[in-house]
Amino acid sequence: MPRLLLLLTGGTLLMTSGEERAGALRVSEEERTSRDLVTEVPPLARVAELDTRLLFQMDSANMQPSDWLKLAREVHRELPRYDGIVVVHGTDTMAYTASALALLLGPLPKPVVLTGSQKPLVDIRTDARQNLVDAALVATLAVPEVSIVFHSRALRGARATKKDAWGFDAFDSPQLAPLVELGLDVEVAPHVRAPAELAPFDDRLEPRVLAVRVFPGLDPLLIRGAIRAGVKGLVLEGYGTGNVPESILPALEEARARNVPVVVVSQCLRGFVDLRRYEAGVIADDAGAISAKDMTVEAAVAKLMIGLARYGTGDALREYFGSSAVGERDA
Repeated sequence: MPRLLLLLTGGTLLMTSGEERAGALRVSEEERTSRDLVTEVPPLARVAELDTRLLFQMDSANMQPSDWLKLAREVHRELPRYDGIVVVHGTDTMAYTASALALLLGPLPKPVVLTGSQKPLVDIRTDARQNLVDAALVATLAVPEVSIVFHSRALRGARATKKDAWGFDAFDSPQLAPLVELGLDVEVAPHVRAPAELAPFDDRLEPRVLAVRVFPGLDPLLIRGAIRAGVKGLVLEGYGTGNVPESILPALEEARARNVPVVVVSQCLRGFVDLRRYEAGVIADDAGAISAKDMTVEAAVAKLMIGLARYGTGDALREYFGSSAVGERDA
C-alpha cells in the first residue's frame, strides 16, 4: 500500500466555530493525528498508509513567504521517504503557496498535493472529507507535480487561482485543463509533467515585491512612493493583453531608473499578455516591463520573489520569466 505524509498547516478544514467571536471560524487548538483523520474519514485508510505532521496552525490569510520556505524545506526533506505528500492548507492563499512551492522545488519525482475545504471537517455537511480522500488518491498517482485537489479535480498548482469564496468548486485553472478528473473513473491528463530527479533545495527568496492592479484613476505617485520605500519588484495587473494607462509611465520610468523590475500580468482570467499588440501595452514594453504571458498573478508574484533572489534584476531574470520552469506558463 502507498505511504503518504500529511502536512497540516491549518485552514478551514481544521477549524472549529468560535463562540467568543459570534460564530466566526477559528483555528482549532487540537492537534490532529493520522488516527484522528482516519476515524473522521475512514476511506483514507483504504487509499494509503498515512503519517501526519503538524507544521502550522494558522488561518492561511496569515501565511508569509517565510512559511512557504519552511513548508518547501519540509516537503523537500521528506518526499524521498514517501510515495507522495498531501498538504492541508487554507483556501485564501492556497494558490500562492502552490505556486511558490512548485517554483521553489522545481520538477518533481512524486506528487505534492494541496487541499483544504470550504467548510470544516467537523461539520455534518462539508466538502472536507471528499477533498481529503481525493487528495490522498492523487498523491498515489503518476502525477509528479505540485497540484491543488478540490471538488473532484487536480489542478496544476502554478496555474490555479481561487474563484469562489462561497461554493465548493472554489478553484479553477483557466489557462490549463485539469491534471486529473475524479469522476466515475479517474482520468489523468496527457499534459501531466514527466517525473524528474529532485534538485538540491534553493531557499533564496526576495519578499519585497508589490502587486498593483491597474484601474482608471490610479495615481502613479502611489507606485513611485512604494518604489522609493524599498520595493524590489513590481507585478502590474494590466488590462486585457497587458495594457496600462499612459499616466503611469512616470512610475515605470522610475522603476527602471531604480533597477526595480516590473512584471505585467493580465487582469483577465483567460488573459495573455502581449505588450506589442496595442499602443497602451507598448508603453510598458518600451519602459522595460517583463511580460508574464498567461501566468496567474499568484504565480507571477512567487516567481518574481524567487527570480529576484536567484537571478538579480538583469537579463537572467528576464530569461527566467521567458521560460516555463514547472509549467506555470505556456512555453
